[in-house]
Amino acid sequence: MNRRPRAASAPVAMERQLHLYSSGPYSYAPMSRAAVLGLEDGSAWWGEAFGDASSAQGEVVFNTAMTGYQEIASDASYNGQIVVLTYPLIGNYGTFDRAAESRRPWVEALVVRELDDTCREGTLDLDTYLRQYGVPGIAGLDTRALVRRLRAKGTLRGALLQVPPHLAHDPGVAQEAIAKARASAPLAARPLVVESTGVVRQLGSGPKVALFDTGVKENQVRCLVRRGATVKMFPATASAREILQWSPDGIVITNGPGDPAAIPQITHNAKLLLDAALQRGGSRPLPILGICLGHQLIGRAIGATTSRLPFGHHGANHPVQDLRSGRVVITSQNHEFQVDERSIPAESDFAVSARNLNDGSVEGLAHRTLPIRTYQYHPEGAPGPRDNEPAFDAFLADVNAAVARR
Repeated sequence: MNRRPRAASAPVAMERQLHLYSSGPYSYAPMSRAAVLGLEDGSAWWGEAFGDASSAQGEVVFNTAMTGYQEIASDASYNGQIVVLTYPLIGNYGTFDRAAESRRPWVEALVVRELDDTCREGTLDLDTYLRQYGVPGIAGLDTRALVRRLRAKGTLRGALLQVPPHLAHDPGVAQEAIAKARASAPLAARPLVVESTGVVRQLGSGPKVALFDTGVKENQVRCLVRRGATVKMFPATASAREILQWSPDGIVITNGPGDPAAIPQITHNAKLLLDAALQRGGSRPLPILGICLGHQLIGRAIGATTSRLPFGHHGANHPVQDLRSGRVVITSQNHEFQVDERSIPAESDFAVSARNLNDGSVEGLAHRTLPIRTYQYHPEGAPGPRDNEPAFDAFLADVNAAVARR
């Protein structure tokens, strides 16, 4: 006689499936450094340390991209965060200068299932790359179980500790990591954008594009220069007056880390730049492009609010629909916050231009009559690899048209 399983058996089976790869201690041979990742929910995750021999604290998020670990590590939007990579094999094609999106890796730490040596000549191992910049990592834990926990509970604060191998799985060390996770400061308590911004520099030749650098990825600069722009990068500490005194033909407000509500002075300068474009109107247009944090800053500048997503958008396969054309693109994303659609003032003349097809969140804003557009996703990080770069084509077309009208 077949009996229906008891209701209590389902969670047990699920828990076993979650921990399929963690039935026993995992290590490479021989283990040189043990490490534990403690989370504020009281869980501890043991593995082997790599990268720098240091500890780390920060919010723990996950990225679902199958490639691009160096781009992820060097994306300033991850400043203050420990990143779990869901793809199990990491490091096999090494690291190299062209793949760096910033002057250094910004992640607080990397968490991977399996760390591999590079198979390409002329590249550095990921382990060596992280050690050069003082960034630790942990390998060998069950990243699938960890990510499912983050999806169920939302982003959690974590702390990574390293110990000699004989202290692996020591309960006292695990409790210390958990305590440090619970005591770690939230993102809003750190000046993440100011830490991430660069210095004033100028590249290219052509129409003048002022780039308000709140944590820019280098490929945004390359995309603009390749399309014939003179790009001058202004740090996040620059005032709107300094930027406007350069008499730019267009303005880009870049991606960056943290909570847009926690940087009122930078938001104020973004608003002043937006006000300058609105005051010039259609007779002397000043095109503006906002990317990721730049999108959120413009959203707040027009009077909208922002809020935190449960576990953020981090990956290279997020479907986004352009609401004007109906076209769907697959996008690269890295953000924890969103512009709240219901809070967008009707009198602002801004409308939602794109929507995330996974959760319906706002992925773009556009002014109804002026060349001001924003994207929550990263058009320079197109997984295709260039299927979202038309965002830069449209912006430079707006800039050239504005120059031609003078």
